[in-house]
Amino acid sequence: MTNNDPRPAIRQIDAPGLAPGPGYSHAVSVDLPGRLVVISGQIALDAAGNLVGPGDLEAQTRQVFANLEAALTAAGARWEHVVRLGYFLRDAGGVGAVRAVRAEFVPAHVSPAASLIEVSRLVRDDLLVEIEALAVVPAA
Repeated sequence: MTNNDPRPAIRQIDAPGLAPGPGYSHAVSVDLPGRLVVISGQIALDAAGNLVGPGDLEAQTRQVFANLEAALTAAGARWEHVVRLGYFLRDAGGVGAVRAVRAEFVPAHVSPAASLIEVSRLVRDDLLVEIEALAVVPAA
């Protein structure tokens, strides 16, 4: 970032000695100015509050990413501004399905820092996935 450039510099950092992460960076550095956007964990409910994809991880994940995209848009952000994703899965064995859906939404060059945690339960018994995000939007 130069003194005349108001955009935050977002650098994905792959540390020597750490195995590359598929679809995530081990660290992301953000030089501000900019606006931090914190997106609460999104679940597979549509705009009317109905569950999408009962028992179907792929369908639920697709709705979760659509919800994340809606929240990003409402905050004036894009996927390119996302610096961290936090995944909560009822069964971490489904990570392949989650990654496949992620690829439908998140451009390949965007590699935010990420964590995946297997949980015994989410806020509702019929939910299989929840995802939260942090984004940094360039200063206007």
